[in-house]
Formats: sequence, structure tokens, C-alpha cells
Amino acid sequence: MEGRNDIRDWLTLVALPGLGCVLTRCLLAAFGTPDKILTAGKAVAEVPGVGKNLVELFSTPSCLDKARSWAEQEYSRVRAGNIRLLCCNDPLYPSLLLNIHDYPILLYCFGDLDCLRVPAVAVVGSRTPTDYGKSVSAALARQLVANGLVVVSGLAKGIDGQAHIGALEAGGKTIAVLGCGLDVVYPGEHGSLYKQIGEQGLLISEYPLGTPPEGFRFPARNRIVSGLSLGVVIVEAAVRSGALITARLALEQNREVFAVPGRIDSPKSEGPHGLLRQGAALVRSVEDILAELPPSARSGEVPLSADHKKTSAAPSVAPRNLNPLPDDLSATERDLMLSIKSTSIDIEQLSEISDLPLNTLHGLLLGLELRGLIRQLPGQQYVRL
Repeated sequence: MEGRNDIRDWLTLVALPGLGCVLTRCLLAAFGTPDKILTAGKAVAEVPGVGKNLVELFSTPSCLDKARSWAEQEYSRVRAGNIRLLCCNDPLYPSLLLNIHDYPILLYCFGDLDCLRVPAVAVVGSRTPTDYGKSVSAALARQLVANGLVVVSGLAKGIDGQAHIGALEAGGKTIAVLGCGLDVVYPGEHGSLYKQIGEQGLLISEYPLGTPPEGFRFPARNRIVSGLSLGVVIVEAAVRSGALITARLALEQNREVFAVPGRIDSPKSEGPHGLLRQGAALVRSVEDILAELPPSARSGEVPLSADHKKTSAAPSVAPRNLNPLPDDLSATERDLMLSIKSTSIDIEQLSEISDLPLNTLHGLLLGLELRGLIRQLPGQQYVRL
């Protein structure tokens, strides 16, 4: 980083409404640095994807001053909380994460940054696992750290929590990626685990301090979980589980996808079994995971990209026909689906079309994404699958 003023410029960009990760990256490519973007004025209109609202925003001093004021306050809060901010040009920013399409422009980090220098595998799954799922996730986490890997998960109830606990119990490192501000403990029952990870591992979030754990943030969080990792292990997951969104994101990021088989009569096994039918790597022991990782990872070196992945091992995802719609959609969900096409539409447009408040709309869109009917893109854009 170039100094305090530089990080405040990054924070100012984060504060601007309507400026998502991908669009910020386009602006950086065009202007070079955050301070040049912030002083570009109407010249931002030359960047593809920048609409009239953003042009007006960058041309209105009072709007920029408001964002800068927030950035100053946020910077003070970050320093008081002993939090490290990593902008995407920081040498410590994880190289694997930079390879995903919509990497976070800014990461809030608390804990041991050396965790980012060690090869990682994600372990995720159901928030309401069986005893079998809890045991397997903790055991795999212990074995992964024993082999020199970091375990990544989302600090959620169930499988995520067990994965973090297993890694810590074995004296290893774990990274928790939060779907809220770094100073918000969620779920509350993980308060002691949150504290322990901050002391022995690393807590990460892309969200400003104080950001609440709203449902729509967690699918976005999942791209970081998979993006930090060489592979993602799904232990237990129902058909509409958020863990399957993580698996899909891992595929798109060219990461390995692993699935742990379960009981054939358990709904929690439907997700992993579906992935196995599509070609995910079967996990019977930690050796099945290690065998699919690049040799450099097994020697403790983080690969610069995920190009090692064998395409033959990747689960295939068949293209979906846009019609017909499922019969069990509510009238509101059906209207939303009819408004979302194969080209992206942003949430503000959807709110205008549907006449629904944003908080209600976020919940409906999350439900549709969990069913595999739509996908959220950076900048709160949505497309139909």
C-alpha cells in the first residue's frame, strides 16, 4: 500500500453506492489508482458499464465528500480495532483470490495474516448436520491441518463451525470468512469460537464494520470461501443448501470440488450425492483430497492460480432451459422470474418493476438462487439460469 491516504481512497471507493467489485476493477484499469478515479469526474463515463447515476455521483462534490467523511471514520474504527485492511494491490492480498472474476476490492482482516500464505482447502455444509456430518467435518479438518493446509469455512452453525473447531483442536490454522462486518459476531453462539479464530487463525470480511448479517450477503461471501481455496469439500447439504452455491462457485473458479458420501436415506446427503453423480471427487479419507491437489500445495506453497485443475474431474452443470418455471413458485416469485432474463438486471430495477422493498426482495432472490433458478452477479445484478 502507498500509505494512509491511499487506504482512505480505497475506503472512499467502497463507500460509493452502485460501485461493485467488477466495475471498480474496470475503473482501476482505466485510471490506475483510487485517487485518480475519485478525481476523474465525468470522464468515468468512458468506462463501459458506468451509467448516468455513477457519472452524476463522480461529478457531485457533496457526494464524494460524504464518502470521504465516512472513509475517515471507518479508518479510525479499523485502527482502533487492530484490523488490517488489504486492498487488491497489496502484496499480502491472496494470489488465488485475485484469480476470480469478482474478487473483493478490499479485505478486512483480523488475526494471523500468515494464514494467507499457506495452501487452503474449504470445508462447508449444512447448518443442521447429523452427528455423522459433525464428526466427519471435524475429522477432515484435523487431518488437513496435520498435512500443512489451512481450513477455510464460513463460521456458520453446523459443518462450518465443526470444521473450524477441528482445525483449532489439532493446533492448526483456520480462516473464517464472514457474511457481515468483522466486528459483528454471527451466529451469537459462536462467540468463543470467533475469539479463538481471531487469536489462532484469521477472520476475514469484505464488508465495512457494523454491517449486519443479512441473508443476501452469504452467497456473496461464499465466492471468497472458494476463492481462497484450492478445493471445496461438501460434507452434508440439502438440495437447496447454500453449500451447493459454494460448490458451483468453486467450479466457476476452476477449483476442485469434493463430496463426502452419506446415508442414502438422509436428506442431508442429497447435495453431496448429486455432486458425486456429476463427477465431483469422492472423499473417503483425507488422502482423496490430497491426491487432487498440486504438488506445490503439498509442499506448503500456495499456487498462483488454479490452472492445475483437471477438467475431467470437474462436475458438469447442464445448461438450463429458461422455460418452464417450477409449479410451486408463489405468484410473487413467478413475477420476479419473468422479470429476470438471461441478461443481467440490477436489484434497483427489480424493485421498481416488482414494487417490492429491497429487504423483501433480497429474501425472495436468495430463495430463488438457492433453488438454482437465478444467479447473483457482482454489483447486485441477477441473471436467470
